[in-house]
Amino acid sequence: MKMIFRWYGENNDSVLLNDIKQIPGTDGAAWALHDKHPGVVWNQSEIQEAVDWISSHGLNAEVVESVNVHEDIKLGLPSREEYIENYKQTIRNLASAGVKVICYNFMPVFDWIRTDLHKKLEDGSTALFYENNKIQHITPEELIKKITENPEFTMPGWEPERLEHIQALIDQYNDITEEDLWKHLQYFLEKIIPVCEEYDVRMAIHPDDPPWSVFGLPRIISTREDLQRLAGLTASRYNGITLCSGALGAHPENNIPAMIHEFKDRIHFAHVRNVRRYDNGDFIETSHRAADGSVDIVKVIQAYHEIGYEGYIRPDHGRHLWGENCRPGYGLYDRALGIMYMLGIWDTLEKGGYKQ
Repeated sequence: MKMIFRWYGENNDSVLLNDIKQIPGTDGAAWALHDKHPGVVWNQSEIQEAVDWISSHGLNAEVVESVNVHEDIKLGLPSREEYIENYKQTIRNLASAGVKVICYNFMPVFDWIRTDLHKKLEDGSTALFYENNKIQHITPEELIKKITENPEFTMPGWEPERLEHIQALIDQYNDITEEDLWKHLQYFLEKIIPVCEEYDVRMAIHPDDPPWSVFGLPRIISTREDLQRLAGLTASRYNGITLCSGALGAHPENNIPAMIHEFKDRIHFAHVRNVRRYDNGDFIETSHRAADGSVDIVKVIQAYHEIGYEGYIRPDHGRHLWGENCRPGYGLYDRALGIMYMLGIWDTLEKGGYKQ
């Protein structure tokens, strides 16, 4: 497997490329042009500049996370044609700079939801938290204010300019069913996958986070059955998955190791993190250690080892440790610890250890 680390850019991340390079076994940075609005073409010169800067620090830039899908594509509006053509050109431009995988999502309006960015854990660290009851009794506007007030770093998926008219955006989905969203996703994939095949760039859809409907919006990438249906939208293996153990792991019926085995040919990118689930629907993100959460990360890594996974993998959200001032969920320390935990499991398996 190829260990990488998500990086938000020189001016928008507390983590430096030199920091990433010092994490043993870490060879790349998952990056993006975060100032680009959904639907616009990523220019070749801007892409190459970012790739060259990452490469100059001894890291590969082969995974982009994310090229966001314009809302009109998800809604199936006539204007989607222009935005799909722009997306296709961005794929071509990224391929010219050596990008191999594009992570994206098809979640309406929000691409992740939490109710607390700094919920305190028993050890004094803080982490991202989802409180189910609060979601049932809060308006989207109230949630946005809570999440985005006084941010020290911009947070993709919660850009103020994109969410300025949030209720109007949500209202556009009043007549959009899950079946409609599936049809719109299929249309999008049928248009772009031939370009991906021609330029050897794999698409890797990220699951819904959390993996259920929020604020009445349709969500369609939440379960094993959803991933089966996704794979059936087009036979091409360029239509693939970012298998996130945390997003899918928030749903108690999702068996992550079994999914890894079943969808091994479609997993182009892997996010590994742990969550502790509660019976009332709440969940909090924890350390990567299996004993600290509800997802057995040892079995997750073991499953990747068993399928001979050679794709890209990264630690996902981490706790905030030791007074670190960082983007919520994306500090250096806990994600670096997560890498060492994952590689420790992998190295043990490579040496024939960890017998059940």
